[in-house]
Amino acid sequence: MKLAFLGTGAAFSLERYNGAVVVDGRVLLDAGAPLLPHMHKLGLDPGAIEVVFLTHFHGDHLLGLASFLLHRIFVAPTPLLVVGPPGVDKKVEELGALAWGADWPQLRSQLQISYQNAVARGQAAGLTYESRTLDHGSEGGTGYRLHIGGRVLVYAGDSEMTSALDALVEGADIAIVEATGPGPVPSHTSWAEAAGLQARHPSTIFMFNHLYSGQLEGAARDLELVEI
Repeated sequence: MKLAFLGTGAAFSLERYNGAVVVDGRVLLDAGAPLLPHMHKLGLDPGAIEVVFLTHFHGDHLLGLASFLLHRIFVAPTPLLVVGPPGVDKKVEELGALAWGADWPQLRSQLQISYQNAVARGQAAGLTYESRTLDHGSEGGTGYRLHIGGRVLVYAGDSEMTSALDALVEGADIAIVEATGPGPVPSHTSWAEAAGLQARHPSTIFMFNHLYSGQLEGAARDLELVEI
């Protein structure tokens, strides 16, 4: 499994970019900006992305889609599926209208995009996935378990450290989960909580993201390519 970390930071990190991960060149997990330049730097084809899994609709996980969708219109006019929490279609369409104003209806007519509300167990772009509701902010978030090549990759997005996050990680081969800061972090997982989660699931390979600042053992780095 090939993981490309386009960004590994929190919403207002000074040292890291907003979060986004590409899996095997065709699956995008969240869409923090800037997507396109970072894909180019890592030799990834934006037109090869078949499905985007969004965990929630905060800007550091979503705003990179605005320019990415233009690329899919003008450069790589191929079908794209976006999976996310309920209302994902409305949120992405609102983003398009906000970003591109009066030109959006014409642009939208050229975009090959479809949407799917995340379900407990479903199919997307030939992948089997499971989703779980996690606790984050006032609207919560959606964590995913992707079944790829006989293994399970967990992507949690942002989440408080609750039993739901433990259940999401249970039995996974690889888990990308947040570790925002060294002290208590409202609506997020702290370094200590992330370490505790890792200790409770010793057979899972953990890669931490959404760091506000500093370095943590086991944390992914911006523009890092990892093959597991």
